[in-house]
Amino acid sequence: MEAARLLSLCLLLAAVASTAGQRPRAVSVGALFDYESTIGRAARLAIELAVDDVNADRSVLAGTKMDLVMEDTNCSGFVGTVQALQLMEKNMVAVIGPQSSVIGHVISHFVSELHVPLLSFGATDPTLSASEYPYFLRSTVSDYFQMRAVASIISYYQWKEVTTIFVDDDYGRGGVSSLGDFLAAKRAKISYKAAIPPNANTDVIGDILFKVNMMESRIIVVHVNPDTGLQIFSIANELQMMAGGYVWIVTDWLAAVLDSSRSGYPENMSYMQGMIVLRQHIPDSDAKKKFTSKWNTAARKRKIASGLNSYGFYAYDSAWIVAHAIDHFLDSGQQINFSTDPRLHDSDASSITLSTLKIFDGGEHLLQQLLLTNFTGLTGLVQFDSDRNLVHPAYDILNIGGSVPRLIGYWSNYSGLSVATPEILYLKPPNMSTSAQQLDSMVWPGDSTTKPRGWVFPNNGQPLRIGVPNKPSFKEFVASGKGPDNVTGYCIDIFNAAVKLLPYPVPSKFISIGDGTHNPKYDDIINMVANNTIDVAVGDFAIVKNRTRIAEFTQPYIESGMVIVAPVKQSTSSAWAFFKPFTFEMWCVTGTLFVFVGIVVWILEHRTNEEFRGTPQEQVLTIFWFAFSTMFFAHRQNTVSGLGRFVLIIWLFVVLIINSSYTASLTSILTVQQLVTGITGLDSLIASTVPIGYPAGKFIRNYLIEELNIHESRLVPLNTIQDYADALNRGPKAGGVAAVIDEMPCVELFLSYHCNFRIVGQEFTKEGWGFAFQRDSPLAADMSTAILQLSETGQLQRIHDEWLTRPSCSSDDSGLGPSRLDLGSFWGLFLLCAMICLFSLGVFFVKISWQYSRYSGSVSAGEPSEAAAATSPAVSQVHPMKPKPRRLDSFKDLMHFVDKKEEDVKKEMKQRSSSDKDHHGVGSSDTHTVVDSA
Repeated sequence: MEAARLLSLCLLLAAVASTAGQRPRAVSVGALFDYESTIGRAARLAIELAVDDVNADRSVLAGTKMDLVMEDTNCSGFVGTVQALQLMEKNMVAVIGPQSSVIGHVISHFVSELHVPLLSFGATDPTLSASEYPYFLRSTVSDYFQMRAVASIISYYQWKEVTTIFVDDDYGRGGVSSLGDFLAAKRAKISYKAAIPPNANTDVIGDILFKVNMMESRIIVVHVNPDTGLQIFSIANELQMMAGGYVWIVTDWLAAVLDSSRSGYPENMSYMQGMIVLRQHIPDSDAKKKFTSKWNTAARKRKIASGLNSYGFYAYDSAWIVAHAIDHFLDSGQQINFSTDPRLHDSDASSITLSTLKIFDGGEHLLQQLLLTNFTGLTGLVQFDSDRNLVHPAYDILNIGGSVPRLIGYWSNYSGLSVATPEILYLKPPNMSTSAQQLDSMVWPGDSTTKPRGWVFPNNGQPLRIGVPNKPSFKEFVASGKGPDNVTGYCIDIFNAAVKLLPYPVPSKFISIGDGTHNPKYDDIINMVANNTIDVAVGDFAIVKNRTRIAEFTQPYIESGMVIVAPVKQSTSSAWAFFKPFTFEMWCVTGTLFVFVGIVVWILEHRTNEEFRGTPQEQVLTIFWFAFSTMFFAHRQNTVSGLGRFVLIIWLFVVLIINSSYTASLTSILTVQQLVTGITGLDSLIASTVPIGYPAGKFIRNYLIEELNIHESRLVPLNTIQDYADALNRGPKAGGVAAVIDEMPCVELFLSYHCNFRIVGQEFTKEGWGFAFQRDSPLAADMSTAILQLSETGQLQRIHDEWLTRPSCSSDDSGLGPSRLDLGSFWGLFLLCAMICLFSLGVFFVKISWQYSRYSGSVSAGEPSEAAAATSPAVSQVHPMKPKPRRLDSFKDLMHFVDKKEEDVKKEMKQRSSSDKDHHGVGSSDTHTVVDSA
């Protein structure tokens, strides 16, 4: 009995094990989409063909059939949700769909609770994220990448502002939100968002497009549903928004509509010429061609009116993704089981049956198998990255023109815009540099080949609000009258002249800012531009760093840098003014050099020149007379030696330089104006402690404190030109200022009224004046172009001359406070002269030493020893002794030798040389006589 029971248990366990290892005969897979939509018609047939191919392929789901259960969402979020619940009641292991992002947001909550993977081929909303919906998986390209492609196109053509038209649901809002983020990264923005309610009628669309047409941006991005989008273009054409100057960039919904049209290019779309359209990139392959042919054949048999679009390819691959995942799921020994959720139970008070909704026990494992998908499908490599997006997202960029859209390039997440296919670029290193981005030539709306500017002045009846400072001074630049249009000045004329050059009308209204008695704060006016209180600030606004962070400035129409103005007075003559050109050290060194050169020339000329000889008193006078008379080139003594002439030439050149410098400096001292305060430039002003005036309201105060570290207590705000003059005239001791710092144009105008002030030092900043617009305003760029045109035609200078040219005092500071000449300006010249003098003396003394040695030798040879001759006259006659040199009395003899004339020395040496020869002859004759006598 026990043996029988044990045998029965073993057989039961074997049967259970055998049953556990068997594959199920069929698995149920749901499909959820709109049957009659542009995308749904292509996707329905594609999914059915995919299921047929899966069931016919024995290498996938061998022995298991994929049963497809489809539900129609009927383009309704409510109906789609109900249909999704009905699918869940039928124990689906996975659902292909939904097509709509709106339904995807709703049913993703259901499938997450029931652990049923949701694989959507049409829900492209970027906000459908895996973190919020773990069982949602997108088998198509997210609009996150499509909007990145749109932003790349806008950046490629250098447009800055965009208007978006989008359907007001999760799909539209999610896409436009991503576009705004990508545009901001490229320093562009969405200037106006036009939300169209789902299923809006033509009247509502017309009102929205009318508002769009009132905006300044002409770059329009359309992101709506395929089945209602064509109405937008029809109404826009009636509003003449399809003409030249507009740019229409349409997301991939329009490509789906065009590809689905079996009759080719629709006649009622002829007004869409010049549009840019994106389409999901499907690489060419034999499998794609084979499937396209198969789909078209089946569509004709079923009398399907529309054609195949890119979503059909993704729907086909979605079915294969599910098939491969289920196959791996079953191969791993997993079973398809469902269990009830204790939280879902039927209520006696409700007729809704919730208990039929069951949890797929293997849902988590199947989801992991889906994420591990890796095969090549019709859409290319089918594989998911870490963010659950398909790898290698790419788009075709089409230009509607002629009978069919023309391919002008591609965009891929790998290399950006290119004219080469993404498949070629995948084989190369990624290159997202600006120079690598390329597109073919475009035909724009209005059959134009010129890139539209993308911006016009808004036709909304609102004039341009122009803020101008109302201040009490420098009214030549800008002056506000009693009325809003009674504004004049140099800056106003330039602005009006530039506006006339714009290719569109710009109605404007001037707004005075300030009370007219005190200067308004210019930074506050720039902030008004940034805060949209006014549209543009016109006046003497300097383009500085802090302002460019919040406003957009035009090209500078005048250069402006800060300068220092100080009071000056006429120099009064002095009885000793002729001493002022040189410093004391300069006078001493110059006088010493005169004496030194005189001594050098005397030494070089004394032995050869009679004019440099005489009594000691006469020679000293000659040295001083010759030295100082060269200052006036009036020396009477002539130089005859080569070295003397060489020294004299160099010395006369030095004298010429000294005379010229002295004359120029003395003239300047006697005629130019002198600074009252002693401020000679920026460095001396910073180093001092004197008060400094500055124009109230301008940026100069912050610059002096923050950049130059000048204490705030030293700064005195001034408002008018008369305030400048009064403060400078009073000076620091009387409560005034030592100097005023302002911009060059203002200073030049101030000096034209007051001639007792001057610019000191150099201009120590470089900036310019420009018109301030709101950030990234296209009007700023057009105004910059107009200002350049004014400059090239000379009109900018004519306006300047009309307002700012007045009889004025010279602003040249070259004659202010002339510096006394010191050794620093002449030490090189003096050193050169001294070295030449020393060199000449060296050569002279070498020559003297040589002559002295010869002269000394000749003296010794001509005077034999008297003692030797007296002691032994015969011997001396027979054996004459070699003469012994006689020493001269050292330095005294040398000076005596130097004092001799050159001519006398040579004559004496010549006579002694002859005497030596005669003496040598007589000595030889006496020697022969003595020998003979012996």
